[in-house]
Amino acid sequence: MTIRPATADDVPQVLPMVEKICALHESWDAAKYGFLPDIASMYRGWLTSRANDDRSVFLVAQREDRIVAFLVGTVEREIPIYRLREFGFIHDLWVEPEYRNEGIARQMTMLAIEQFRAMGVKQIRLDTAAKNDAARGLFGSCGFRISTSEMLLELV
Repeated sequence: MTIRPATADDVPQVLPMVEKICALHESWDAAKYGFLPDIASMYRGWLTSRANDDRSVFLVAQREDRIVAFLVGTVEREIPIYRLREFGFIHDLWVEPEYRNEGIARQMTMLAIEQFRAMGVKQIRLDTAAKNDAARGLFGSCGFRISTSEMLLELV
């Protein structure tokens, strides 16, 4: 298994995993994760930009010629009322089901932490779906802690 920075050429292999993670999130909470149709085409440009952005972290895990996992994160600016000016944000992490429980997600997370650190980022944030206990366990084991709990009210 090789974990490496993604390139724009990797994006077509990542897009089916994007569709899976989006479908999973939407099944957990359609109000929060109500994606527009053809999410893959929208992600295509964004992921290509991340692959070419030195202030983003875009990693893939590859076994032989198949990409089996990806992680994508960006450096975000904080609103100007806080001492912290910017933070890393991990948007997505997906490992294909048949490759789970091999430590791939943990390795990718730890590499992302190191890449953000090398950029001079002082803090990394991420969100996990309320139903995603596995993700909270993973990220907790990598040093993350719960900071806030987001609440949602639909005004329909």
